[in-house]
Amino acid sequence: MSSTTTHVTGQEHVWSVAEHLEDILATVRPLEPIELQLLDAQGCVLVEDISVPVSLPPFDNSSMDGYAVRAADVAGASEDFPAVLMVVGDVAAGQAGLLHVGPGQAARIMTGAPLPPGAEAVVPVEWTDGGLGEGPVSGMRAHSAAPEGASGEVRVHRPAEARAHVRAKGSDVRAGDRALEAGTVLGPPQIALLAAIGRGTVRVRPRPRVVVMSTGSELIQPGEELAEGQIYDSNSFALTAAARDAGAISYRVGAVADDAETLRSTIEDQLIRADLIVTTGGVSVGAYDVVKEALTSVGDSEDETGIGAGSGVEFRKLAMQPGKPQGFGTIGPEHTPLLALPGNPVSSYVSFELFVRPAVRTLMGLPAADVHRPSARAVLKSAKALSSPAGRRQFLRGTYDAEAGTVTPVGGAGSHLVAALAHADALIVLPEKTTSAEPGAEVDVVLLG
Repeated sequence: MSSTTTHVTGQEHVWSVAEHLEDILATVRPLEPIELQLLDAQGCVLVEDISVPVSLPPFDNSSMDGYAVRAADVAGASEDFPAVLMVVGDVAAGQAGLLHVGPGQAARIMTGAPLPPGAEAVVPVEWTDGGLGEGPVSGMRAHSAAPEGASGEVRVHRPAEARAHVRAKGSDVRAGDRALEAGTVLGPPQIALLAAIGRGTVRVRPRPRVVVMSTGSELIQPGEELAEGQIYDSNSFALTAAARDAGAISYRVGAVADDAETLRSTIEDQLIRADLIVTTGGVSVGAYDVVKEALTSVGDSEDETGIGAGSGVEFRKLAMQPGKPQGFGTIGPEHTPLLALPGNPVSSYVSFELFVRPAVRTLMGLPAADVHRPSARAVLKSAKALSSPAGRRQFLRGTYDAEAGTVTPVGGAGSHLVAALAHADALIVLPEKTTSAEPGAEVDVVLLG
């Protein structure tokens, strides 16, 4: 998103969305590479180009269960005039010491088995009598049940060109080819390729460990019974899932009561397993905003082992709606990044998408193009104009229709409307200078799906 003009009220600095994000990404650095076993590397970003040490497949092999033959021996074969060949044995996958197929001969061959010397093609078993002396068969009998099938005669009812049903050596990748580039996120297909070329380990940037905690004495665990004045803690669940969706290993901490010392102690306990800490709630100007109380002055602490060591968290007002109050800084001896998000459900989720997700993706070592959610231009499909406060960038929930090129608002502008958020797959962006967007207007959308 483009940078916007900074707003100043008296001596108070109001940050733009772009300024706050730029500050975060200037502080967050990709994690150091480590060597991991293949399955442990799933979801991680490769830090080296991978070359192919051995061609795939490493030898010519059959793509069918059938018979390995010389093309000349089956030329002109038909059901009325089948080619009759002498079967010299079986060639199974993984078998060593190959048979030789000479003129007038065939070898029964299984899918994946190496093409024996002398053979030029494979005829599927369905094109033959399977050595039974009758019409075409639908398959082979198991070798253990009918070992005699590897000898005798076979009648071939159709011709096969040279190289028919043969997977050529190196037809997938050749030795020396580049299999994967640095920067690739390792999913199941990439891990399959690494295993196929014999790599047992790979050098990657690990998935970031993100600790999520919400604050508020009114919050209780889902599944428990609500008392008067209590609500269920949804933010920590939403953001833990969002961190996982972004590519992180995420840990959810139960809601912390409105007590600054308890919060400081909880954060200190979590530092050992965190590359990034995310809090929700307690960042505004209320008397019980404990995140702000607990972390505003941690940089002044003389403690060289706890969260005050080398720390500094700044609380800001941003020119955005929802999500005006934000906090960002580093804490602890390892300068672990911490992002403090507002507590209203929509505010916290929008803030995660705008600020935390890019931080997670940066820690992963992804290229800049893959750090942010994709965006698009869409025509606003709405029954009435959308209003937006002057001087603030507003993010409204919406559903995006890629085929029609339209976006439809979902729910209102309230930052507590979590039900509407569950039905949205996009954020409608109204810039700071826009106070109204009429139906049919073109707007920017951030795609969440």
